[in-house]
Amino acid sequence: MQQRATQMSATPTPSQKSKDADLRRLVGLLIDHKWAILGFTLLCTIASVVHVLLTTPIYQGDALVQVEQRSSVSPLGDLAYIMGESPLQGDSGNSTAAEVQILKSRMVLGEVVDRVGLDTLVQPKRLPLVGDFVQRHEIPRPGILTGRLELGGWLPEAIALPEPVRQSEMVPAMLKGSIGIPDFFKGKIQIPDLLGGRSSVWGGEHLRIGLFEVTDSRLLGQPLILKAGDDGAYRLTLEGETHRELGSARVGELASFADGAIQLRVAELQAPEGAEFLLIKRTRQQAIRDLASRLSVSEKGGGSGRSSTGMLRLALVGPDPEAIRRSLDAVAETFLTQNVERQSAEAEQSLAFLNEQAPKLRDNLAAAEESLNQYRVEQDSVDLNSEAQAVIQQFVELDSRLSELEFQEAEMVQRYTPSHPTYQALLRQKRQLQARRAELDERVDQLPEAQQEVVRRTRDVEVNQAIYVSMLNKMQELQVARAGTVGNVRIIDDTVVAEQPIQPRKPFIVALASVLGAMLGSGVVLVRGLLNKGIEAPDPLEEVGLAVYATVPLSDEQKKLIKRSRQGGGRADRERVHGVLAQRAPADSAMEALRGLRTSLHFAMLDAPDNRLMITGPSPGIGKSFVALNLGAVCAQAGQRVLVVDADMRKGQLHTALGGKAEGGLSEVITGRRDLIGTLRPSGIKGLDYLARGIAPPNPSELLMTEDFTLFLMEVEQRYDLLILDTPPVLAVTDAALVGAQCGTTLMVARYQVNSIRELLLARRRLESGGVTVRGAILNAMERKAVTSYAYGYYQYAYK
Repeated sequence: MQQRATQMSATPTPSQKSKDADLRRLVGLLIDHKWAILGFTLLCTIASVVHVLLTTPIYQGDALVQVEQRSSVSPLGDLAYIMGESPLQGDSGNSTAAEVQILKSRMVLGEVVDRVGLDTLVQPKRLPLVGDFVQRHEIPRPGILTGRLELGGWLPEAIALPEPVRQSEMVPAMLKGSIGIPDFFKGKIQIPDLLGGRSSVWGGEHLRIGLFEVTDSRLLGQPLILKAGDDGAYRLTLEGETHRELGSARVGELASFADGAIQLRVAELQAPEGAEFLLIKRTRQQAIRDLASRLSVSEKGGGSGRSSTGMLRLALVGPDPEAIRRSLDAVAETFLTQNVERQSAEAEQSLAFLNEQAPKLRDNLAAAEESLNQYRVEQDSVDLNSEAQAVIQQFVELDSRLSELEFQEAEMVQRYTPSHPTYQALLRQKRQLQARRAELDERVDQLPEAQQEVVRRTRDVEVNQAIYVSMLNKMQELQVARAGTVGNVRIIDDTVVAEQPIQPRKPFIVALASVLGAMLGSGVVLVRGLLNKGIEAPDPLEEVGLAVYATVPLSDEQKKLIKRSRQGGGRADRERVHGVLAQRAPADSAMEALRGLRTSLHFAMLDAPDNRLMITGPSPGIGKSFVALNLGAVCAQAGQRVLVVDADMRKGQLHTALGGKAEGGLSEVITGRRDLIGTLRPSGIKGLDYLARGIAPPNPSELLMTEDFTLFLMEVEQRYDLLILDTPPVLAVTDAALVGAQCGTTLMVARYQVNSIRELLLARRRLESGGVTVRGAILNAMERKAVTSYAYGYYQYAYK
């Protein structure tokens, strides 16, 4: 029991067989159409190669700059230590992000636009499609487009009209003779504009602008056409709706156009006469936006969760490597310059404040010295003890410190609000020093009156002197700091433009196009194969109950018998068969298949009521006549007397294959116009006769329903061993059902990959409704393809 279960599980189910067959069929479709897929892939590959060759390459240049921690001189002085931080410490947390924004700001990029002249666009007029390729590879202008053509040497003096034209009454009398060639065409004429003409710019031709300024805002962004002339001359035209000419000038001179709104100086013009260049003066904002869109700034080595490295990588893309290098160098240099200026601005601001305070301190010092000297003279002399000297020294220190804090407070007012922690710390320190100074004032009040006055006046002198000296020292320090400011930015790597463009990625695009071409070609093949429901093997026919009597291979020799003949009445050409394959190639594989059919029919017709065989099919052009005629030939070669009747009185072409005419055939016999003996024709093959269709009647179906047709069949049946009737398609007309009703055996022909199972079932149902039983089918034009071999295991052999 267990063994039986194992065997049953190992046996594939019908659904598994169907899936395997479908998969094998798809593989076979791909193998059968491998050359089509390969051709489609090659086409896509060639198209991608052409695309990458004609596409303008985009290059990328990069530079590296370093943003160090700020090391500028702090005007706060010792206050930084009070706040618990070093005066050289910078805000490294956000400095890199801020510098990135500065790099892409209008302040920096605007100066780059002005320095490099990015607001001026010079675009040569290129040839269609290949213009950029021509200029990039410096393909020179063909000589035929630069000269004139001499026609007088080969043009005749006159052209004589042909005789039929001169004899025609439709031709005027003045044209009866010869037509003379006008003198205009006998000289030198310009070469036709076949390759884009003189206006296009070729390799080695260029324009360099020295100055281009537009003061009228209405002309900003408007294209101007500069057309080269002779000997360094050019003309300028405003393109657009007006298309008006602005004037002309020469290379090297400063020219004014449009009432002074345009100032232009062409530095160099290397182009022949007629070549055109497009000049556009963009607004500054447009140039900045374009530069910003092509510029990228990223930190190198930094990232989430890591400390900032301060290394910024600048990258710029564009089609011109030299323009990329100049623009990116200008960005780096401008960024460095503005950084130095920003660093020195603090020292500059502090120095300006000290220069403003220095005269006042000098006057205060002079007044204090004069007051002290005058008091000493008045009091003759007053000696100060050690306690008074110490108090004076403390006063000097406190007042000097307070003076520094006042300077710092004056600078902080411009930077911070009064509630800022740094500003509050300065105020607290100032209050502490003022409190200590008040204590010293109380100590001075305890001294003798004479010493009190001397102490106060001496204090004023020394304090002012100390403050003034400190200020002079501070001014010198700031001057040195301003002169030696280098900023916290330095250029590590200058701009380098890669030799290979970053776009288009040629190998990737070509490879991708090839893969997509193969996939698209395979997809088209598979979709067509899936949509094609035509029969590809005998198995589907047998599954629906149609016995397959023969599978007839497609014959190459039969193709040679097919010729195209033109139809009357303006209809299209039609393929017609001229000859019988049984005579031309009796050893052909198709004939061997029909011989097998002959053997099968011998046994199938043993129980048939008559010797009549109808060959029909669901649709036209599937080989019914081919099967009927060649089957009759092989049966005749076997010693039988065979008559093949063309029962398709509408479009039958059996007579064409045998080299006869349609007239004098079946239609005349049924209608009684001709007798039977006079209409039967020999085919050239011993034992085989045929009956043509006759003149096409207006009512073929009605003729087949008459008693005369039945009498005709009975009469010829007595004369021949086998009667084969070739009929019209079942699904087109009812003639086949009428003929089949009087035939004992009916076979239906189906063409490989043309007729579907549904068509055959519908044709069989229509015949059965007319009382006709279909004995079986013949699969015609079977091709040896992988789709058949893989899916159905069909094999074809030749034995010669």
